[in-house]
Amino acid sequence: MNKKELVSLIAKNGSMSSAQADLALEAVTGSIAGSLALGKELRIQGLGTFSVANKKGRKGRNPRTGEEIEIPASRVVRFKPAKGLKEAING
Repeated sequence: MNKKELVSLIAKNGSMSSAQADLALEAVTGSIAGSLALGKELRIQGLGTFSVANKKGRKGRNPRTGEEIEIPASRVVRFKPAKGLKEAING
């Protein structure tokens, strides 16, 4: 499912226009991104927990040249699904 399809589904299920659904989705995704950028954990009951983890730098290798390169440390987004979501997927 892509964003356009998700907006249509939200509009249909929420009895709103596509424009309103798009604004709602933008507000939710923007809020999630903003919280994570500040390093805050975000829990949504029934969906799961979004968090930020620090990934250590490491040595890597350029696949074309075989040259060893240094991959810098970075922050990555983690998601842990809620029990209800796992059960819904696995039946």
